[in-house]
Amino acid sequence: MSSSKVTKWKILVVEDELRIRQVCRRVLTSQGYHVDFATNGAMAENRLMGKDYDLLLIDIKTPVVNGKEFYQNIEDRYPKLLNRVIFTTGDVASEDTQDFLKQAGRPFLLKPFTPDELTAIVKEALS
Repeated sequence: MSSSKVTKWKILVVEDELRIRQVCRRVLTSQGYHVDFATNGAMAENRLMGKDYDLLLIDIKTPVVNGKEFYQNIEDRYPKLLNRVIFTTGDVASEDTQDFLKQAGRPFLLKPFTPDELTAIVKEALS
């Protein structure tokens, strides 16, 4: 048995849809990641104050504080996390969302996504 320490990556999933949260929990925890959840950007902001995360998976459209507003907060307060963001969205038809994704330059997953797509994009972002 190896005595080397295994790094357990910490991921914050910001998602208001229960089914998507359930998929994220099942897939990511089965891959060995530690996963916390927030249903909107305001809750996510509180989580960031209390813990360091290796990756943020952010839904663009959440209530209270949406993903775009939360990303702006990250830019202002946690710039080292900017390269650790993946967006999720079910809305790529709107010009506003397309412009935001282009400007942010971060990877994104279209909803609904498959477990394999989620696994692949998370592994790539953490490598």
